[in-house]
Amino acid sequence: MNRDPQSWARLGRALRTAREHRGLTQQEVGKMADVSARSVQDAEGGAVPKARMPYTIGRIASALGWPEGGVDAVLDGGPPPGDGWQTASVQQQIDEEQLAGIITHAMVRATEHATTAEIREATRLALDELRRQGYLGETNGVQP
Repeated sequence: MNRDPQSWARLGRALRTAREHRGLTQQEVGKMADVSARSVQDAEGGAVPKARMPYTIGRIASALGWPEGGVDAVLDGGPPPGDGWQTASVQQQIDEEQLAGIITHAMVRATEHATTAEIREATRLALDELRRQGYLGETNGVQP
């Protein structure tokens, strides 16, 4: 068994990142893996086990969607399973009206003394930039 502290720390970070990417709590992963939340916390902590590979590590990795051998691959210095999600071209679909509402509400929360007209104009500018960057299609007449 690999006893390198840096390898175990890397594994802990990879497990935590995978859990957070899925929007799960340690308690939720523990329930999915049929282990305690403390086991998930310990695994994410990255401490080197005292004697042997804890059985909980494999269960946690499996609950996070890692394939068989994923833990060993990370401990051996490889990338975490599913690491390609960071560069994949996957985009959540949202229509422009929803996006305008989200941006407007965020700006209202972030600004204290801006007028409604100023916030709408800033929203329009943000949407125009998102269009320019290719995240939105051409305008369909929706006004923020």
